[in-house]
Amino acid sequence: MTQGSQLQRLVEVMNQLRSPGGCPWDAEQTHESLLKYLLEESYEFVDAFHSGDRIDLKEELGDVLLQVYFHARIAEEHPTDPFSIEEVAEGIADKLIRRHPHVFAGVEVRDADEVLANWEEIKKQEKGRTSALDGIAMSQPALPLIEKLLYRAEKYGVELAVPKEVNVVGDADESAVGQALLAVIAWAHSNGIDAEAALRKEAAKLSQQITTIETR
Repeated sequence: MTQGSQLQRLVEVMNQLRSPGGCPWDAEQTHESLLKYLLEESYEFVDAFHSGDRIDLKEELGDVLLQVYFHARIAEEHPTDPFSIEEVAEGIADKLIRRHPHVFAGVEVRDADEVLANWEEIKKQEKGRTSALDGIAMSQPALPLIEKLLYRAEKYGVELAVPKEVNVVGDADESAVGQALLAVIAWAHSNGIDAEAALRKEAAKLSQQITTIETR
């Protein structure tokens, strides 16, 4: 089968699972009930990437794709505003064309930084955004949320008052800990370092230490 036919096959499998006579569990699911699985599968894909196992990587990417198809199948059943996976694909393809005028519309760019700047400006115009906060997912984990807020503030020319130094002297209350963490993330951001990636590497080292200690 071709790639296209396999994607269509997945549509047909999801249709059968959600239709009468299909799977009772799948038929009961909603956007809300599936949210945790979308997050879990995304994290499992990250783990597979870091493991370097190509078989796991392909499987976990398939699990992420399943979540997209599952949500799209549920969306088809909406009583007043349904949409399909075809419309989802159409929307993202159109967006990619609009956001890459240097590829599809003859616009000249110097480098990747200018590509990113154009992307942000086009998105700003499309969404009618006037605030640095527009479109930020506030429910994401705190560390990437802070990084996104710092990034957006820079792009929109918002001068933030953030701590410049890490202060770990004195009592550790919620405010002091929060300020210390903010200072570290801001410090990393200003030096072009992904704080999440840096912390994840340290977590991997801790994991290895635990394994070493447990196997002694």
